[in-house]
Amino acid sequence: MSSKRLNLLLVFGGRSGEHDVSVMSSRSVLQAINTKKYQVWQIGITRQGEWLTGNDPINAFENESYEDLNPAVLMNKGNALTLMQVKDETLHAITEIDVIFPVLHGTFGEDGTIQGYFEMLDVAYIGAGVLGSSLGMDKGMCKDLMSHLGIPVLEYKVFTRQAIATDIETTVLKAEKIAPYPLFVKPANLGSSVGISKAKNRQDLYKALELAARYDRRIIVERGINAREIEISVLGNENPIVSSPGEVIPGDEFYSYDDKYIDGVAKTMVPADLSEATIQRVQAIALQVYKSVDCAGMARVDFLIDKQTEELFFSEINTIPGFTPISMFPKLFAHDGISYPELIDRLIDLALERKADRDHTLRSAEI
Repeated sequence: MSSKRLNLLLVFGGRSGEHDVSVMSSRSVLQAINTKKYQVWQIGITRQGEWLTGNDPINAFENESYEDLNPAVLMNKGNALTLMQVKDETLHAITEIDVIFPVLHGTFGEDGTIQGYFEMLDVAYIGAGVLGSSLGMDKGMCKDLMSHLGIPVLEYKVFTRQAIATDIETTVLKAEKIAPYPLFVKPANLGSSVGISKAKNRQDLYKALELAARYDRRIIVERGINAREIEISVLGNENPIVSSPGEVIPGDEFYSYDDKYIDGVAKTMVPADLSEATIQRVQAIALQVYKSVDCAGMARVDFLIDKQTEELFFSEINTIPGFTPISMFPKLFAHDGISYPELIDRLIDLALERKADRDHTLRSAEI
């Protein structure tokens, strides 16, 4: 890396149920990043999808007060990405951008949509590409792939919003064939435990399906178990490394949104108290999952261990894991000796490495 400071664009917020988590994660990144190495610029995306920049966007978004911000535009000019803003009905160039850090959780941020936009802009960006993001985001598709690869997952079925809206009775009957209660009901394309319910009976299941359908058109229902929740962080492109495992100990019946971000009752154990054989197994599966979805940059891979049988199950992969003060992704690497600022450095280097690799791709046919 040259001595010149890189222009890093932090993109946060978004049109997602995880909007608030994204803002929290971005504040943590801003506090940790080495400003001697990077000049940080910001775009905040409102809940309605407006792209805004200006003086201290993160503070404006934390206070939901946007009047001092201006519409933001990204434009590829002369093979350089330029951040621009609309001010006094005129488009003004602010700076060229070297790399983008999308701290965007959930839909329109973690699902491949914005990654496709960044690919079109031909810019370096942190995290997985279109395929890895899309596969990792949809819990149903990801479980389908892992089942095909022989990676253990809990029994599940995917239902659509339309099926729930038009014939919820049949949907409930099909869901009850998955396994005895309890059943977990989740939006297939969301994280941070938004829209997730534990259904202990049929009445709960009706409510859970209706709630999840508010957040996504695809809803996953899976067998519920009394589980330990184990998480592994992964870092890298072609040759990724894995962290020590950590364990989440929920204060609620499961690791709910309130438990994570509001009540503050949940605890984390780093490292998790696991046998060496189990550690090696979860690390190996985490790497296999990461490579199977064509992930890049970073991810957190989550597992469930049945407390009664000690069976291990893959739960999900998060291609833009949380960066809040309680988030396991930075915590696990910090335990392994990679500080938060160094972790950001590595992610930026990996983004630039991935961009250099993409630049080797021919864009015209050689005859």
